[in-house]
Amino acid sequence: MSFEVYDYRKDIRNLLVTPQIRARFIRLEVGSLSGGDQRGKGHSHDLGHEIFLVLQGKAEFEIEGEIQVLEPGQMCVALVDEIHTVRNVGDEPVIIYLSVTPHIQPTHTSWVDEGTKAPFHFNSSGAWDIPNDQTTSINELVESQQQAADALMAVVESAHQVQCKQLPLLAGNDKEAALEARDKIWEAIYPMFQQMYELADSWNSVTYRTADTSF
Repeated sequence: MSFEVYDYRKDIRNLLVTPQIRARFIRLEVGSLSGGDQRGKGHSHDLGHEIFLVLQGKAEFEIEGEIQVLEPGQMCVALVDEIHTVRNVGDEPVIIYLSVTPHIQPTHTSWVDEGTKAPFHFNSSGAWDIPNDQTTSINELVESQQQAADALMAVVESAHQVQCKQLPLLAGNDKEAALEARDKIWEAIYPMFQQMYELADSWNSVTYRTADTSF
């Protein structure tokens, strides 16, 4: 099976949405603003860094009060908790590739004023171009979330035990033993990171449902 190829000239949508990353092309018409209702009134992300790569047009980015205009081939990043907006300041539509990592609900944080976050806002799956799942019951979603949480607890405890044993070797003078300890630690924490994303995936599914108008 071949991999999918996306084209910024026609695929103006969310292209990939997983707990690890949300990636999309976005189009802004001349004069339009994205990310807030006015300059200085943008949004941020509690967990994710957001990468912007301009593909067409002239885009004015405001990140934490600093303003710069980017043109095709230029990229900028809004880090965790950095408030940002983007505006089309050119004479043609702006097209941007953006990605947010990770993508865990609620993904966007609005601000009442400086230093005060607005109440949490959870989106339904449709906001991310994901088909609405009405076949899985809320009870099943909750059960899946509990199972993911229990599984994460188990692997965290296991990883903790391994690290308690191996970390002193990593800090020791025996290089061979230190490298072996490093490998054993990775073998222990790799499943932990995997399970964290399993938990995030379940969490996103639960919150999509709770944000649906039928909930």
